[in-house]
Amino acid sequence: MIVAWISRISRPLGRPILLRSFHSTRKSLHGDFEWQDPRSEEDAVNITYVLRDGSERKIKGKVGDNCMYLAHRYNIELEGACEASCACSTCHVYVETHGDKLEEPKEEEDDMLDQAPVVRPNSRLACQITLSKDLDGIRLTLPPITRNFYVDGHVPQPH
Repeated sequence: MIVAWISRISRPLGRPILLRSFHSTRKSLHGDFEWQDPRSEEDAVNITYVLRDGSERKIKGKVGDNCMYLAHRYNIELEGACEASCACSTCHVYVETHGDKLEEPKEEEDDMLDQAPVVRPNSRLACQITLSKDLDGIRLTLPPITRNFYVDGHVPQPH
């Protein structure tokens, strides 16, 4: 659903110009939705990120969260250079559990995974995984390396 609003800006001659701005109510497209905590336990979805050093980060997300943006919220080193537009492979993860409950990857996701290093049969793009109650307990492992658009040592920042 798209919501539109109109704002007035004065021109130098004092005559207003009407500008239309659009804001999507589906905030997960921009990562804002993932910065909100679950409202109830019915909405909560537990997810474990296994980091490159083998340590685990257990996170309580919610139904509708995008797994890439959720990682950004909790400073998990998962880049997402294309901002969830399925145009890169920098949010490549291994789905260790619940993979059978995910929708099959679309052709665009498969094309991007073809460019990712160290691909496995359980490889997916985190930006294409949206949490649902069926995914409660999902484990996502970060691959040992990724191919990104930044110089070595760059630490990704949430947008």
